[in-house]
Amino acid sequence: MKVSLFITCIVDQVFPDVGVSMVRLLRRLGCEVDFPSTQTCCGQPCFNSGYVKEARSIALNHLKAFENCDYIVSPSGSCTGMVHHYYGELFADDPALAARAAKVAERSYEFSSFLVNVLGVTDVGATCPHSVTFHPSCHASRLLGVKTEPTTLLENVKDIQLKPLPYANDCCGFGGTFSIKMADVSGAMVAEKSDHIAETGAEYLVGTDMGCLVNIGGNMKRRGMSTKVMHLAQFLDEFSGERGV
Repeated sequence: MKVSLFITCIVDQVFPDVGVSMVRLLRRLGCEVDFPSTQTCCGQPCFNSGYVKEARSIALNHLKAFENCDYIVSPSGSCTGMVHHYYGELFADDPALAARAAKVAERSYEFSSFLVNVLGVTDVGATCPHSVTFHPSCHASRLLGVKTEPTTLLENVKDIQLKPLPYANDCCGFGGTFSIKMADVSGAMVAEKSDHIAETGAEYLVGTDMGCLVNIGGNMKRRGMSTKVMHLAQFLDEFSGERGV
């Protein structure tokens, strides 16, 4: 099975190890992985800030980069949600582009959803004798309906101590440009999220969106909290045996 990585801006520019972990895991599971080199941003930051014309131009590049791919897999429910739910709006005035966008959306998956729902994998062979809690990101769970897939993968990690996160479905306060425009509100939200993580006593916080994780991780670091923050792909890769690509 051929898989094309839709790697997202924040992973490409700041957290490339998440992409490396995705490649390792997907290859381990028998996938042929490629990276369309013309991909850039999905257009979500512009779209969320009201720059619809600019977002449309960026989204058109995304269509060109991925429209010939069989499966498109991303480490972000947020960016995948943009393609699924808002590209139709961006191209609503052009039936041909709208049809192209729909085809790309049909082939686009958030990472955990692809593993569970397409590959049929719920156990990657990981072993982790540590306590872990999971933060569900808003866009993955609410826009895409990806709710049980990440926890299913975690529950099948051998020896794991999975700790329920109080008020797990509450937003962490990131919300892209919201965290900049509404910094005080965002700061209060992420502080509350960090408090709930501390309540679990977990050694690891795992999530599926680096936007959420960098926001939460930054708050916890400033407060001197020792919980390790990892994307689900990193976590499964770290604890699942051979690391060779």
